[in-house]
Amino acid sequence: METNERQNKPKLLITEDDIENQKFLQMFLKRKFDVRICDSGKSFYEKINEEKIDIILMDISLKGNKNGLELTKEIRKISGYENIPIVCLSAHAFKKDRDNALEAGVDIFLTKPVENSILMNSLLESLENRKQGNEPKDNTQ
Repeated sequence: METNERQNKPKLLITEDDIENQKFLQMFLKRKFDVRICDSGKSFYEKINEEKIDIILMDISLKGNKNGLELTKEIRKISGYENIPIVCLSAHAFKKDRDNALEAGVDIFLTKPVENSILMNSLLESLENRKQGNEPKDNTQ
């Protein structure tokens, strides 16, 4: 990939513990995003401290001692990241899970499996809404 092409794409951090899901998401989302991947709270903080991330795709279940909701609450308190778009993609599909995710600070809550077009549109819309200073609207699937 050309450096210019990569620089023009928003930096997406996929926070997902399942290797197969990581591979699929990276392959699919690299068309529109400059993709980074992590699988735990430790690697999450390594990635956001390495470079400025533009948007996060967050799973709830992760490796290590923190889940995606805890990381979402924490990042909302970090200067420079308090308004970053966060789209939650989780196998946790109950209303309580959705409510907990939105309360933690995610912009959009999606459940696995998700249609590719819905995932891509949710990420792009969430990023655009934040750029324009609009409040996110949840596109729960």
